Amino acid sequence: MKAKVSWLRDMCFEGESESGHKIILDGTNPGEGASPMEHVLLGAGGCSAIDVVSILEKGRQVITGCDAELSAERAENPPRVFTRIHLHFVVTGHELSEKQVARAVELSMEKYCSVIKMLEKAVEISSSFEIKAA
Repeated sequence: MKAKVSWLRDMCFEGESESGHKIILDGTNPGEGASPMEHVLLGAGGCSAIDVVSILEKGRQVITGCDAELSAERAENPPRVFTRIHLHFVVTGHELSEKQVARAVELSMEKYCSVIKMLEKAVEISSSFEIKAA
């Protein structure tokens, strides 16, 4: 996997993935785009949410929505690494099985999400979920 980050102006950069997708990274708060640390947090949520949806669909659950709400704590002093990350999944659908949703979240956290597996070596990671009827 390859990527490129190019300076645009001030503390604003454009990232381009090998597949040609572009994002804005901005060290200014607030800036034109999310900060690099916000992108790491979004990556964790996106990776895990993809797993949860995929696992539930394979389990023939009728899902209509899946949100990963993330909260993180950072160290007070530089480098301001993440010290804790919590992912709360809100899964919406028709007659969803609580057991299957719990198992999907667990499988993502413990086996499939490569971003979570990488981050958990240095960060305390926790998760929870709730189910809403569609």
